[in-house]
Amino acid sequence: MTQLILMLVYLGLLLGLGVFSSRLYRGTAQDYYLASHSIGPVLLLLTIFGTTMTAFALVGSSGEAYASGIGVFGMLASWSALVHVAVFFFVGIRLWALGKRHGYLTQIQFFRDRFESDALGLLLFPLLVGLVVPYLLTGLMGAGAVVRALTAGALPGVFPATAGAVPPWVSALVVCGVVLAYIFFGGLRGATWANAFQTVVFLLTGLAAFVLISTELGGAEAATRAVIEAHPEKLMRSGALDPLDFFLYGLIPLSVGTFPHVFQHWLTARSAETFRLSLVAHPLFMILLWLPCVLVGVWATAALMPDGSLVVPVPHPPNTELATMVEKLTTPLVGGVLGAGILAAIMSSLDSQFLALGSIFANDIVAHYVRHDRVDDQARVALGRAFILLVVGATYGLSLLEPRSVFALGVWCFSGFSGLFPLIVAALYWRRATRAGAMASVVVTGAVWFALFRASGYGAEPHYEFLGMMPVASIVAAGALSVIAVSLATKPPGEATLRKFFPQA
Repeated sequence: MTQLILMLVYLGLLLGLGVFSSRLYRGTAQDYYLASHSIGPVLLLLTIFGTTMTAFALVGSSGEAYASGIGVFGMLASWSALVHVAVFFFVGIRLWALGKRHGYLTQIQFFRDRFESDALGLLLFPLLVGLVVPYLLTGLMGAGAVVRALTAGALPGVFPATAGAVPPWVSALVVCGVVLAYIFFGGLRGATWANAFQTVVFLLTGLAAFVLISTELGGAEAATRAVIEAHPEKLMRSGALDPLDFFLYGLIPLSVGTFPHVFQHWLTARSAETFRLSLVAHPLFMILLWLPCVLVGVWATAALMPDGSLVVPVPHPPNTELATMVEKLTTPLVGGVLGAGILAAIMSSLDSQFLALGSIFANDIVAHYVRHDRVDDQARVALGRAFILLVVGATYGLSLLEPRSVFALGVWCFSGFSGLFPLIVAALYWRRATRAGAMASVVVTGAVWFALFRASGYGAEPHYEFLGMMPVASIVAAGALSVIAVSLATKPPGEATLRKFFPQA
């Protein structure tokens, strides 16, 4: 019961932060969706790190480490630390400059302008929504799994079917409600302050969980020795991961360059210099977060209770390894605080994703295509909020279906966004990239991603391969080849567009 109370207190604090941030709202669409380009280096670092480190990083990494071993750290954490910084430097800063110069609020506005095509926005919208929804699902599924594990036996009279634990449908509903409340009040400024607060919370609590669990298991050396004796394969690179697969995992973090919510946060920066702190500290923060979670997941394969039983029983509900270790090896007080930290990581992504989709719908679909840009700021904000409600409802409904691995579903989502990365590179750095090439890339990327996702049972088969490779290889190759081939075969962009986006050339 203590864990549940502490998590509810934490959610209450977030609501209070939302009310506070609403007092800073300036009443314009640009302030609601971009915080009036006023975010400084510390807030930018914390909010971008928080919005990219989701249930995938905490719950998913621990679960995958439990299943596959310590190699998961090399597969994604090390690649992400390197790739994210490169993308921030070569893509993020350049997009910020173009967005600030031309007044963009969304990705679609940039692509539509760069490729002189209204139709491109109509193709991008369903694809972006379709790729973000699985990302949102990882958050709600992770929240449900964590709360269920931490509240086991808390309310037996209320939830007898789950042995007194708060069921996932309740926790997901509460999380959605809290996130909706503070983004409705404060927009992206509210989300930024909430993300910064939550990033600090989940970094500190994650490190605390690692230290406390390690101590309870007799220290890191003893915990690792137990794994060597029981499951030595968990401390070695999996034989199933050949060098090609390891290289292909490096394509997945490219997705950060095409996330609509990250694009939106980039545009909030006060200046180009604001990015400097993120370029240095982001990879360090990633190691601080991923390494403890992966180690706890590995230790969970051999961790024993005093009576000799496994801390994490076999079988157990998916995505609950980290929460079970916290619940069984720490006190209820510590468990509640750490549970709040895990929720912080999950919610720090949901808010920005919801808001990004609302912004695209209001500013692109309705304002541009339906009303031909004759929509005032109040209407843009109201339309965004309405669409956010629709997306939240749909995502919540999907989260109640058969559970999937958070890690596997996250990889599918990131793979789809990675498929769009060649398009954004072409838009920024290749003068010859054309409207037809961009449209072909969007259609082909979406079609290949959906076909492979469907073939995998919509994420049910966690290690699905196509042509002997991870799906991300085919998706990125399809996106790159289509934009290159079709662009070379079609008429180049007009001189006015080239001067607008390549003024130095």
